[in-house]
Amino acid sequence: MRTVSKLALGIMAVAAPLLVSAQAFAATPAAAPVAPTGAKNIVIVHGSFVDGSGWRVVHDILIHKGYKVTVVQQPATNLDADVAATREILDQQVGPVVLVGHSSGGGVISAAGVRDKVKALVYVAALQPEVGESMGQLIASMPSPSDDIRPTRDGHLFFDRAKFATDFAGDLTTNRTDFMAASQPAATTATFGVQAWAAAWHNKPTYAIVATDDHALSPDLQRWMYKRAGSKVTEIKASHAVYISQPEAVAQVIEDAALAVK
Repeated sequence: MRTVSKLALGIMAVAAPLLVSAQAFAATPAAAPVAPTGAKNIVIVHGSFVDGSGWRVVHDILIHKGYKVTVVQQPATNLDADVAATREILDQQVGPVVLVGHSSGGGVISAAGVRDKVKALVYVAALQPEVGESMGQLIASMPSPSDDIRPTRDGHLFFDRAKFATDFAGDLTTNRTDFMAASQPAATTATFGVQAWAAAWHNKPTYAIVATDDHALSPDLQRWMYKRAGSKVTEIKASHAVYISQPEAVAQVIEDAALAVK
């Protein structure tokens, strides 16, 4: 019995420091991300026929680098309402902001981006209207890669569910695109028909992503708009849903814009 007791005491003597070290390690909080230089606030405006949830991975990439990321869930009823929803989020930010827009969200950030705290704009396969120009005019100015928008009698627009997988998000899995097609929010003719009253890209640094395999918004139109605005362009081989299929590349462009803010 004495031998056993001595053995037990020896084991306890060895294990005790290890236990204390393990407890101390477990109690140590995870290191917070190093705060980035430049703009620390990222506000993202989603486009038509989708909601903000598709930006989850881009959001996660950026917050783990120390950015504060907010995704606007705009009402998608008309451009005024979408701009108002975006301005409400901008008002909540403390410090400089990089404002990001996808698809028709480009028209929203062009108007909302005139706020002083917005220091850079990022257009992700997005429309970039000039003052007095509607998004519908822009789309009609060049041959479209598809004809998938279906209007309703009450002024709403839907993306053809049967073509959502091939034309909106051709580089995503069908189980995902099937759900995106089934759950899509309606757009409105009012949003695409109103003339833009502001174009913040005239006075702010702009960055733009061309989705080269986009079958929803002409890549040639994207290139033309971004050249007109003098945007810094990145081309990514991806569908209109580039922010979902290539989140790392999209996040990098956003980070580049944020780091360049003085």
